Amino acid sequence: MAFDRYMAICNRLRHSSTLTNPVVAKTGLAVVLRSSMLILPDLLLARHWSYCRTNIISHTHCEHMAVVKLACTDTHISGYYGLFVIFCVLGLDVFFITVSYTQILRAIFSLPTKDARLKPFGTCGSHLCAILAFYIPGLFSSLMSWFVQNVALNLQVLMAYIYLLLPPVLNPVIYRVRTKEIRDRLLGLFTHKGT
Repeated sequence: MAFDRYMAICNRLRHSSTLTNPVVAKTGLAVVLRSSMLILPDLLLARHWSYCRTNIISHTHCEHMAVVKLACTDTHISGYYGLFVIFCVLGLDVFFITVSYTQILRAIFSLPTKDARLKPFGTCGSHLCAILAFYIPGLFSSLMSWFVQNVALNLQVLMAYIYLLLPPVLNPVIYRVRTKEIRDRLLGLFTHKGT
């Protein structure tokens, strides 16, 4: 999305000729391959562990750290690799998003009028809010399960749910609040006509 915003703002005339369907498909394939390559070592390591306790995890989905905590063997390598994956993925994504938005801000500030600058800011602001809604709960959930030892099980499950549910719930809200009719309707719900 950051590259799409970059092309839409910085290279408007080349946007549709650069981001063709094959380019978007290759980008999607690259994302899937990166994720698959990064998760494959975790799966291979988990396959060789012995599980002497129960094999039931307390989450509704198979979270990596929940599986690691079930193993009776030494899981330090997997734990460190999981931490590496978190920072590798987050670090690369933040790097590319920062480079993209640096170029976008340069292009926005070079626009001649204030009105011309406001529209790209609105679009980019929505995108940044969507990014934060995705990365912050995921990072918090992952780091909490790694660094905090005595966390209540209910809190771990709650954080996993927030990580899974918050981004898809907030995404339509973030992008639709920009629509004037919806924004006016939401403001009408929270304010009284007499005030």
